Amino acid sequence: MADKNQEIGGIHFPFPFTPYSIQKDFMAVLYQVLEDGKIGIFESPTGTGKSLSLICGALSWLRDFEQKKRQEEAHLLKTGTAPSSDGKDQPPFILSSHQKTPDTLRPPGEPDWVTQFVQKKEERDLVDRLKMEQIRRKKREERLQQLRHNTQLKYAAKRERQEEEETERLLRLSRDILAAGTEAEPLEQLASGEEDLVLSEYESDEEKGAPNGLNEDEDDLEEEHVTKIYYCSRTHSQLAQFVHEVQRSPFGKDTRLVSLGSRQNLCINQDVKSLGSVQLINDRCMELQRSRHESKSQAEDQEPKRRRQAPRAACPFYGHRHLQLFQDQVLLEVKDIEQLVALGKEAGACPYYGSRFAIPAAQVVVLPYQMLLHTATRQAAGIRLQGQVVIIDEAHNLIDTITGIHSTEVSGSQLCQAHSQLLQYMERYRKRLKAKNLMYIKQILYLLEKFVAVLGGNIKQNPNTQSLSHTGTELKTINDFLFQSQIDNINLFKVRRYCEKSMVSRKLFGFTERYGAVLAPPREQPRLAGFQHFLQSLQPGVTEAPTAPVEEGEARVPRPASPLMHIEGFLEALTTANQDGRVMLSRQGSLSQSSLKFLLLNPAVPFAQVVKECRAVVIAGGTMQPVSDFREQLLACAGVETERLVEFSCGHVIPPDNILPLVICSGPSNQQLEFTYLKRELPQMIFQEPKRANQVEQVLAEYSRCIQCCGQAGGMVTGALLLSVVGGKMSEGINFSDDLGRCVVMVGLPYPNIKSPELQEKMAYLDQTLPRTPGQIPPGKALVENLCMKAVNQSIGRAIRHQKDFASIVLLDQRYARPPILAKLPAWIRDRVEVKATFGPAFAALRKFHHKKSGLS
Repeated sequence: MADKNQEIGGIHFPFPFTPYSIQKDFMAVLYQVLEDGKIGIFESPTGTGKSLSLICGALSWLRDFEQKKRQEEAHLLKTGTAPSSDGKDQPPFILSSHQKTPDTLRPPGEPDWVTQFVQKKEERDLVDRLKMEQIRRKKREERLQQLRHNTQLKYAAKRERQEEEETERLLRLSRDILAAGTEAEPLEQLASGEEDLVLSEYESDEEKGAPNGLNEDEDDLEEEHVTKIYYCSRTHSQLAQFVHEVQRSPFGKDTRLVSLGSRQNLCINQDVKSLGSVQLINDRCMELQRSRHESKSQAEDQEPKRRRQAPRAACPFYGHRHLQLFQDQVLLEVKDIEQLVALGKEAGACPYYGSRFAIPAAQVVVLPYQMLLHTATRQAAGIRLQGQVVIIDEAHNLIDTITGIHSTEVSGSQLCQAHSQLLQYMERYRKRLKAKNLMYIKQILYLLEKFVAVLGGNIKQNPNTQSLSHTGTELKTINDFLFQSQIDNINLFKVRRYCEKSMVSRKLFGFTERYGAVLAPPREQPRLAGFQHFLQSLQPGVTEAPTAPVEEGEARVPRPASPLMHIEGFLEALTTANQDGRVMLSRQGSLSQSSLKFLLLNPAVPFAQVVKECRAVVIAGGTMQPVSDFREQLLACAGVETERLVEFSCGHVIPPDNILPLVICSGPSNQQLEFTYLKRELPQMIFQEPKRANQVEQVLAEYSRCIQCCGQAGGMVTGALLLSVVGGKMSEGINFSDDLGRCVVMVGLPYPNIKSPELQEKMAYLDQTLPRTPGQIPPGKALVENLCMKAVNQSIGRAIRHQKDFASIVLLDQRYARPPILAKLPAWIRDRVEVKATFGPAFAALRKFHHKKSGLS
């Protein structure tokens, strides 16, 4: 804490210690990008304090922005008029009120008094809105102050939760007793009119509420979305590390930060979480919310003759008062995902929904890539990007991430299974379904049948035993695929909307979960039995259809979600513009192994909405080279003008002699080193990257123990060798600092598979859409080189982790000596590269470097 307040260019940047000069430059440029509403590409090597620079730079800007906003608000509330200015420095709430849209443009020749009257009315409306916002903010601040200084509120809430749990336990016991008493004999058929004598499921006034979980205090909770910073990264561990950096920063005590995660990470309802599958957890959670808020009386009025159904359970952690307390405690101090879960268990409140309710008032929202970059997921989470700041960290793979999120694949087995399930569902409930439901179900059945037919299969036969006459891979435009499948006459937008609103896939999943215990007339039982055997045949290894509840041991295995849920994503992808995507038909030996895959070719389409709505977007990473991909494939195609783009790249903080990058062109026998696919040979490994992700920690622990044993008296171990695959489990997010990474050897250039149909189509798309610069290689070929070098840079960048660290980097292939390849290395490595044509001088240089750094003679 040598220097807590740095002044750079007249701006105060609180910092926990004296920052490096490159950190000062980083913060200054970042501040200006946010102030001017630009799009910034920031590269700061691993070990240079990038996260802290992002935190202190961005939150310093937000501090000054909020201060200016309060001053503008005070002036407006005092005078009743907006301050006169050119608009550049005015906060969004004033700018938005004076922006003229086509609907609000004044007609020519309008009298001045009319114009003045309209402007005065707009200003009065703005003053009224600001007063309401101030009231809400004041209430929130009062609640937070009470929590800070009155811990009795927390204990009172905890006691109340314990009382509710005891009540819930007694209710469950009562239900068990009733159920035990009725198991011996079936329920009697109630006489006409007798249904009205049966008590309905009881809900207290506190439990009843609006669908969003808020009731009479709804106005108090619906705050405006304050200007905030959305920070997103790729992995859960990266997000947790960022939150911990905020906690340790000078802003840790005063920042309202919310961490968002999936239901799988945040759910505290063990009955739901034990389902295992992400899709099943999501569906069960949403079903519980519907159970809480559905009106039983309305359903009975619509169908008075239908027998009263057993009441469905609601989630006990979704209550207004507990969510209110949870929301306030989230805003009170910075917490990571694990701390949110612990708080949710203590408060008896759902961390998943509680964290979302805290979004409007939060200053920083921390979330994974997918939640921000996927439009539907973003909207469902309540994220509003209009006028906000987005920081995308670890963004070296941003283009691939966007492409992957919006690409989807369905197998022939899934298509057949979904068709069979939906057909059985329709046949069983045909008399109860309305005409429109039947119409859309038949359309979905038709789509599934045609998808199977276009692969060369028959929907009526078992996909596992159904061989295809033609095999291979075929790529088609979206329109060509629709014509070939004979579904071009179906409005996929309407079908997609029906699936979303009717939740047919969730209904279908519930049906298939319960098919063994469905109450049906005797004549329908054989049909259901046949359905069971068919579903069984689609699941290899299953020899008997389950007709009883799942055993305790089996519950640990995640159950697969309904195949129709997965197919809905494919239907949505088919509504993409024809030029922006392709459909790949992969015909394998059997229908079950064949698949249809949608490929997104233009990631700029979904990203364009982000850059359009946001005030500023920052794309940051440790290794962003080559940045041409971001400029050309993502930002330019998303409509970002050159004037709005700012690039920042800095060197490393290590001394120049702490790194030795070498290009070795030949081996000890003077054989030229060129590790192409045909020439590669791998020696026997010592430690190697595991195939399963859950074994990574074990391998790393053994690797670390081996290194720690080096140098012990009488020990025979002199080091350890860890071989990993580029782009594999070891290539990102793992700290190889100090002795764990003294030398990184890149064997060959990790070019992607040039024969991949997806890559070939992407190359052709770029060659057609991007302009070709004279003297430069075609965009498609540049893509291949850039993919290769991004992988290289990400791998070798892990060698240096802090200012006093040192390492050698060996690029073992003569192709690294070529100028176009060298140019795409990070500047702090490229400027120090030594090319060794023969092995002897290279080995001598390595020996000298490590002897010097290790203090050996």
